[in-house]
Amino acid sequence: MTRPLQADSHATRSSRAKPPEVLPRHLAVIMRAELPSLATEIITEIRETIPEYARPMDGPYGQAMRLGVEHALESFIDQIADPSASHEGWDGVFRRLGRYEANEDRSLDSLQAAYRVGARLAWQRAVKVGRREGLLSSTMFQLADTLLGYIDQLATLSVEGYMEAKARNADALNQWRRRLLRLILESPPAPESAVKDLANLAGWTVPDEVTMIAVCLRNRDATPPKDDVLSDLDSVEPYLLVPGRPSADRRTRLVAEFPGSRLAVGPTVRLSAAADSLRWARQALALAESGAIDTGPVILCEEHLCEMLLVSDWALVEQLADREFAAVRTMSPHRRERLVETLEAWLDARGSAAKIAERLSVHPQTVRYRMRQLEQSLGEQLDDPDSRFAMELVLRARRLHERAHGVVK
Repeated sequence: MTRPLQADSHATRSSRAKPPEVLPRHLAVIMRAELPSLATEIITEIRETIPEYARPMDGPYGQAMRLGVEHALESFIDQIADPSASHEGWDGVFRRLGRYEANEDRSLDSLQAAYRVGARLAWQRAVKVGRREGLLSSTMFQLADTLLGYIDQLATLSVEGYMEAKARNADALNQWRRRLLRLILESPPAPESAVKDLANLAGWTVPDEVTMIAVCLRNRDATPPKDDVLSDLDSVEPYLLVPGRPSADRRTRLVAEFPGSRLAVGPTVRLSAAADSLRWARQALALAESGAIDTGPVILCEEHLCEMLLVSDWALVEQLADREFAAVRTMSPHRRERLVETLEAWLDARGSAAKIAERLSVHPQTVRYRMRQLEQSLGEQLDDPDSRFAMELVLRARRLHERAHGVVK
C-alpha cells in the first residue's frame, strides 16, 4: 500500500494556528485566475492515471469529482489570501471524500494518489506563474512548503472521514449480525426467506448446517471474531455460531481468541435447529464447570451425549430411583449404600464375583453375600432387562450428580 500523505492532527492544527506570513496577499489574486483551467487539467490527469476515477463525468460521480477538486484549489487560495480565516466548511468537504471512499469499500490509496496528482500539477502551474510574474525565489520556496503542508491537511481530513465511516459501517454491520443471530435462534424457527434477507444485509452467507458454541468467558473484554462467525459475547451466557462443522484447527484458533476461557461445542445441526445445538452446548458447559465431566478448554458435546441426557432432568431420575429401588429404601443408609455399590459394579462388570470383588476391593465371599441380599430384595428386577436398564440409568446419573454436587442420593 502506498504510504498515506498525511500529517498528524496536532501538526495540522499547529500549521493552521500559525499560518505563513511571508506569502504576499496579491499571490492569491494571481493564482485564483488560474483555477478554472487548472481544475480541468487535474481532473483529466486523475481520470487518465487512476483507474478507479475513470468514470463518465456527466453524472453525479463526475460532479462530485469536479466539486472536490475545485474546493481543494479554492480552499488553498483562500488560505493564502487570509491565513486566519476559518476553514471548517472546507474541512467537511474533505472528510466527506474520505467517507465516500469508505462507503465505496475502497482503500484510501486512490484518493491519496489523486491528492498527489493535484499537488504536482498545482506546483507546476505555480512555477509557470511565478516565472511570468517574476516572483522571488524565497516566495516560491514558501509557496512550495505551504502547498505540501496543505496536501497533508487534506489527507489527514480524508483519513479522519474514512475512519469515521468505517467505524459507523462496522457498528451497523455488527448490529445486523446480532439481529440475524437472534432471528436464527427464534423458536419456532423463522422463515428461511427472512433469514436470507437479513443475512444479505449482514454480509453473511447462509450455510446448510451450523455449530453453536457456548463460552464461559474469563475476560469480558474479549473481541468478537471478525470472520464468518456470528457471536453474542454480551449475553449473560455468551455464545458463538460457526457455519458448518468446525475443524480441530478452527477450534484451536477460537481457543486462542478467548485465552483462559472454556468453550462447549454443540452438535452440528441444520440451521433451523441452531437453538437445540446452543441448548446442548450450554448444558455441556454447565457439566464441565460443575466438574461432572472431565475436560479441558474445549468440550465436545458429541462425546458427552449420554451424560447430558442423564442429567437433563434430575427430578425425573429421582422418581425413577424411587420406583426401582423401593425394596432397599427401608434398609439402613450404610447397608443400602453397600448393596447399591455392589449392584453398580455387577451391572458394569457383568463378571464373576472375583472380578467384582477386585473392583470393589473386597473379598469375593463378601460380593456373593451382598448379591444374595440383592436377589432377595430386588427379586425379578435383576432378571428383567428393562428394570436393569432403568437401574443402570439411575446409578450412572447418581455418579454424575455426586461429581457435580458432592452428594450421595
